[in-house]
Amino acid sequence: MDFVSGLNSQQQQAVKADFGPVLVMAGPGSGKTRVLTQRVAYLIGAMGVSSYNLMAVTFTNKAANEMKERVIRLIGEDTRGLTIGTFHAICARILRRETEHLPFTSNFVIFDSDDQISLIKSSLRELNIDEKRYRPQSVHGSISNAKNELIMPDEYPINSYRDEVVRRVYHYYQGLLLNNNALDFDDLLLWMASLLEENLSVRERYARRYEHILVDEFQDTNLAQYTLLKHLASFHKNIYVVGDTDQSIYRWRGADYRNVLRFERDFPGTQLILLEQNYRSTQVILDVAMSVINRNPQRTPKRLFTDRGKGQKVNLHVVLDDRTEAEYIINTIASLVARGQAQPGDFAVMYRTNAQSRLLEEAFLGAGLPYKLVGAQRFYGRREIKDIISYLRLIHNPVDELSLLRIISTPARGIGDKTLNALRTRAQKIGVEPGNLLIEMGRNPESAHNKAFTKRAAAVLSSFGRLLANWIDMLENHTPLGMMDRIIDDINYQPYIDDGTDEGHSRWENIMELRRLAADFQDRGLEPFLEQIALVSDQDTIEAGAKVPTLLTLHAAKGLEFPIVFIAGLNDGVLPHSRSFEDPEEMMEERRLLYVGITRAKDILYLVFSLNRSAFGYSEPVDPSRFLRDIPEDLLDGVLLKKKRDHQASIPSHPERWRVPQSEGSTPPKTKDNRYKPGMRVTHSTWGEGMVLNSKLDDSDEIVDVFFKEAGLKKVVASLAGLEIIP
Repeated sequence: MDFVSGLNSQQQQAVKADFGPVLVMAGPGSGKTRVLTQRVAYLIGAMGVSSYNLMAVTFTNKAANEMKERVIRLIGEDTRGLTIGTFHAICARILRRETEHLPFTSNFVIFDSDDQISLIKSSLRELNIDEKRYRPQSVHGSISNAKNELIMPDEYPINSYRDEVVRRVYHYYQGLLLNNNALDFDDLLLWMASLLEENLSVRERYARRYEHILVDEFQDTNLAQYTLLKHLASFHKNIYVVGDTDQSIYRWRGADYRNVLRFERDFPGTQLILLEQNYRSTQVILDVAMSVINRNPQRTPKRLFTDRGKGQKVNLHVVLDDRTEAEYIINTIASLVARGQAQPGDFAVMYRTNAQSRLLEEAFLGAGLPYKLVGAQRFYGRREIKDIISYLRLIHNPVDELSLLRIISTPARGIGDKTLNALRTRAQKIGVEPGNLLIEMGRNPESAHNKAFTKRAAAVLSSFGRLLANWIDMLENHTPLGMMDRIIDDINYQPYIDDGTDEGHSRWENIMELRRLAADFQDRGLEPFLEQIALVSDQDTIEAGAKVPTLLTLHAAKGLEFPIVFIAGLNDGVLPHSRSFEDPEEMMEERRLLYVGITRAKDILYLVFSLNRSAFGYSEPVDPSRFLRDIPEDLLDGVLLKKKRDHQASIPSHPERWRVPQSEGSTPPKTKDNRYKPGMRVTHSTWGEGMVLNSKLDDSDEIVDVFFKEAGLKKVVASLAGLEIIP
């Protein structure tokens, strides 16, 4: 079979590269996933490498599943034995097999983000540390960064009193995790890297097994991931990594684009292959993207090109404020759909921070238009989903006290705080976990444990313990779906969660969706189901072929593509974010973030910024993003930027200094006939005072865009509107 059919010359070179270390620097839309997949198929189908001796690492479950399906289609045979998945999923799989060398058992659970914050809060309370002074999210972030750098609690560096506090919380938090037989996301990498570092026999066994290791999105790896990859590739040294330093946008969670430099240092003789042909975007969009990213130092230069043609210019649009920004975006989407020029699912609206979605959502709701919001409240973070998952986690791992505390009174069963405290005190006194004590009380109602409580407390605790014991006995012979249905029936959950309101119906529909997901694990058991849920990412939940506009952050947009993209909030302080102003590394990442957003667009791109933005309830003047200065004017349609004498683009801050060109091919306006200029203040008999944003001639009349304080944005014909200019 020809494994390079239909590939361009660079892609063919990448697929058929010699054994040894290979670094493929792949531009956006250059087919890197296809190359990685073809490489796996080539190794198995053409080079005779056994599936068992291959590991392919991706960053989302969705990408891993797609890769596996493509490989099967290409080689026409089962890939049983092939290790493919995300870093976290692969590490979890190996750690469960190697728990004899580790301080936890193989049925460990993986705590999600909410669970981790709950545990941090518990740690702060137990240590008498003020939660208002040391915010749980901030403390957790410091601990997460330490784990990504392979720093254990005893090694946490102390340079301030806050560091001392974080070290104490880190110690306690890690102890709570182990007491619950639980790992957080970072632990999966930390314990795996530690296992390979400290246990030579385990390292050698896996390093010998994996003759070839292939890694996607290599620029997003952190030190822990890089270290464990280096150990796994230490024997055969056939490590094949694909990435793009220009798309490294996860520094805040430990990703380090400098791993690319480390790779070339640690693996001498690395073959470097560039993928520069883009199959997604038009040339104008690529040129805009390159004009932004070329200002970053310490990067491998690439020349992105496409056969898709030049395409239309990028729309650069200025609005009065962030509320007008949302209205402009919704109106543009509605207009394009109404004219039949696009389908609702063609659009994506991207922004720097989650908070920016509020006004956009309000505008969509106000216009009666449906939309899909990515990464707001994850499906698995919803109350009803967390309830059922906690039940499943507890019967899988009875020492998971966090799950026990969540569901012991959900629905209410007469176990109040006093009874719960008595249970925990008794468990601590006899040296067992509360979950195991409950199970023992359920199995043996006449035991001495039951007699240690009041008659009423013993009755409600042993009743719940019987439920737990029965469910645990069922585990071996029931699928995840069967267990879920039995739990829902036994606790009478439907009438509890569905109270007859629209919200109640919606919550029950979510439970039905969870049942459908569980049905996919009929042959795999409860453990893989719980693991999949714990490690799912926001991108894994994005529906393919969504029929409505998608709202998402630029971080969440990584790896996606849309025919028409709006990037909103292109103002200094937003993008680039204000915290990057004093940090060159942060500023470089902000530039990469915009680059990623631009290169998500296939056909049409809108860049939108405002003259004012709301801050703490007040509207304040703001400057356009400094990154816009780097885009050549001949690539833009809409606002043109005036230039300084040194030919560096200078973005004026005041509206009266903006000028708006006509679309290509139209008759240039006679400037002397334009009465209304951008920035002018005008008044209208009905709408009151407003500001001119735009003005152009149309059939000898003047069409004016005016933003009125009370009425909002209006497009008027000057000769009919009766606008009066305010001196």
